[in-house]
Formats: sequence, C-alpha cells, structure tokens
Amino acid sequence: MEKRYGELAIEQAQLEIWENPSKERDYLIEITFPEFSCLCPRSGYPDYATIKIRYIPDQYIIELRSLKLWLNKFRNRYISHEQATNEIYQALEEKLKPKFLEVIGDFNPRGNVHTIIRVRSDQSY
Repeated sequence: MEKRYGELAIEQAQLEIWENPSKERDYLIEITFPEFSCLCPRSGYPDYATIKIRYIPDQYIIELRSLKLWLNKFRNRYISHEQATNEIYQALEEKLKPKFLEVIGDFNPRGNVHTIIRVRSDQSY
C-alpha cells in the first residue's frame, strides 16, 4: 500500500529552526500539542498526552510545522512516558540552546494512573 503524503511528511520530519526575530529582549514562548501519541513499550497499547513546551529563546526559535510533524513521529514508537518527554526536551535543547526550556508530558490516565513528566533547564520543580 502506498503511503499518503501526510505519512511521508511525518516520516521525513526534521526539527527546523529560525532566527529569533527579537533577540534584544527575553520573551516566553508556550506551545501546546494536545494530540501526542506513542505506544506503551510493555503492552503495545496506545498512550496519549498533551505535550507542553515553554522556552525563552536565545538565537533561535522552533518552526512550528516541523515541530508538529516531528512530534507525530512518536505515534508508532514503543517508548515510555519518561523517555518520550526527555527525548523531546533533549532534541529541543540541542537545536535551540534556549535561555530556558521546560517540556511537560501530561499523559492521559490509563488503568486509573495519570502521569505527568516535567523536565526543566533550571531544575526547579
């Protein structure tokens, strides 16, 4: 079966960065991705989450379409909540080198368990 254009776009997705248009001031960017999904590495059941990203840019900002497609690459991966959130944080940290970064993985309850994973550059939780 031939892949559709959206599947190909997700498969080929890479995070893209742009120059920060307002380097002269600090400002906070907040991004919410409410349709994140991945697969439980133990059961194979789907896990759903809202991924929240907050950062203060330095030289670069993230291009939003590339972020959306890149986050969709997780949908067929067997990965824990903790690993997924940390992997998103690490990729953004490496690409953006922001002044501040926080990634929150707010996973939907499954089996009556609700998990929130928070990774921050300043280590204040």
